[in-house]
Amino acid sequence: MKILNVLFLALMGTALFTSCSDDEDTVADKKSIVDVVVGDANFSLLEAAVLHAGVADALKSPTITVFAPTDAAFKAAGFANEAAIKAADKTVIANILTYHVVTSLVPASAIATKDNEAVTTLNSAKVYVTKNAAGVYVNGAKVTTADVKAENGAIIHIIDAVLIPESKNIVALAQSNPNLSYLVAAVLRANEGTTKVVDILSSAGPFTVFAPTNDAFKAAGFATEAAIKAASPDALAGILTYHVVAARVYAANLVSGDVTTAQGGKVTINAANATVKGKNSAAPSKIIAVNVTASNGVVHLIDSVLLP
Repeated sequence: MKILNVLFLALMGTALFTSCSDDEDTVADKKSIVDVVVGDANFSLLEAAVLHAGVADALKSPTITVFAPTDAAFKAAGFANEAAIKAADKTVIANILTYHVVTSLVPASAIATKDNEAVTTLNSAKVYVTKNAAGVYVNGAKVTTADVKAENGAIIHIIDAVLIPESKNIVALAQSNPNLSYLVAAVLRANEGTTKVVDILSSAGPFTVFAPTNDAFKAAGFATEAAIKAASPDALAGILTYHVVAARVYAANLVSGDVTTAQGGKVTINAANATVKGKNSAAPSKIIAVNVTASNGVVHLIDSVLLP
């Protein structure tokens, strides 16, 4: 009888061991986010980026959430095809990709209804998540499809723009954009007066800047950068700070109505028409590019100078 009991226990032990091994194999074989991306034609550029940057292993975790840009999003960000991705610096691409990954499971239902909740990403930077009546946004990019789940439990939220981690502050970001050279000249000239605009826009913030393009400055009577450099620093400071809001306001956070600026006066936002109007401006200025993220805020380009 004892021999039979021992034999029974041995057989049970073998069965249990085999069962556990089968379960472990099943978990290991479940499709990850990488498998989902590889199997979807809308993510061919994301797949190319993942392979080029060598971050596939990081995306196989079952406890991550990925904000996944589509091919159209990559093309809008300047990556026309797979060759363009492969030509980019691997470190840069890896930094961009890990900026799209949150190291926990975040279904859409768990996202709070609020503006710009800071969330830390895999590359230790922060993205800002908004949930409102219009949907869910991250750094202003819209979640077009939420809660796509990989078999291993990881979550994908599909977004309509590539998120770019930015280490430059608003001033440095403007300096890197040739279409904002007149704005940079104005900021530097204003800094020679009593209001240190460079110091303000280089500080922690956060700020939102409605940034007039070079053509906007020309239309306002500044034919050249030399004309800007000849203007009164204090007068320029008054105009420039009228373009600054002391908050992080992505396009998804814009609400129609009056908003107080750093200058103290108010501008009028029309969110439906994507315009902003200064008190003494003859017509509203069109917001022609949105959600340019800086380390200390966000920049929206506008087509005319706002007059306080």
